[in-house]
Amino acid sequence: MKIIRFEHKGKVFWGSLHEEIIFLLTGDIFTGATETKKKVHLEEVKVLPPVLPSKIIGIGLNYRKHIEESPFGPPEVPMMFLKAPSSIIGHLDHIVLPETSSRVDYEGELGIVIGKKGRNIKESEALDYILGCTIVNDVSARDYHTQDKSFARSKGVDTFCPFGPFIVTGLNPGNLKIETRLNGKTVQSSNTNDLLFNSAQLVSFASMYMTLLPGDLIATGTPSGIGPLKKGDVIEVEIEGIGILKNLVS
Repeated sequence: MKIIRFEHKGKVFWGSLHEEIIFLLTGDIFTGATETKKKVHLEEVKVLPPVLPSKIIGIGLNYRKHIEESPFGPPEVPMMFLKAPSSIIGHLDHIVLPETSSRVDYEGELGIVIGKKGRNIKESEALDYILGCTIVNDVSARDYHTQDKSFARSKGVDTFCPFGPFIVTGLNPGNLKIETRLNGKTVQSSNTNDLLFNSAQLVSFASMYMTLLPGDLIATGTPSGIGPLKKGDVIEVEIEGIGILKNLVS
């Protein structure tokens, strides 16, 4: 199922997308939603972030080729950090560059949405805790990180977490092509099979330290090819089987 959250005529709904037609869902997407016969065309709605997570867990240095281009060696365990939930924006929303930063980068990533509460999850059972896959752009202010020696400000600025436009259930997260395009030019191209720590490992590891809740988002890391954004840019992240997350920069 391709789950979409959207606004239509002033109300917010979840739906199931079939090409350009959205069938409204009844029930809870985490415990079992059912398609209704009510439908609306995709062009008639405003696409919203597919969930509002209690926390966004980011992972650094997790693509082997990205590690090769960095000055760092492979981490022994997943390099976790948190992004502020207030940084979330949706498909076609604007990434707003802060006036006090001189270097803001795109980072196209596969996102994993948690489907049920879990703590100390075994790796062998971790995929059962995933509702589905989505797309994340882990926008990052490099100069803030240099100043702070931490990720809280550099990755937590308002509008620095575009994600969506859909959550796709039943998709194998371990072998998906991922591509980022800046103003139509491909700047990142990889496959999730290049991840150092796969999705099951990340879910299991994170759950050792914090309870994962339905709707929580794990951004699994970015491939090589990150680079700066400027006002007027259009940034797109496309992942096989999910779709395209597109945002404007202002």
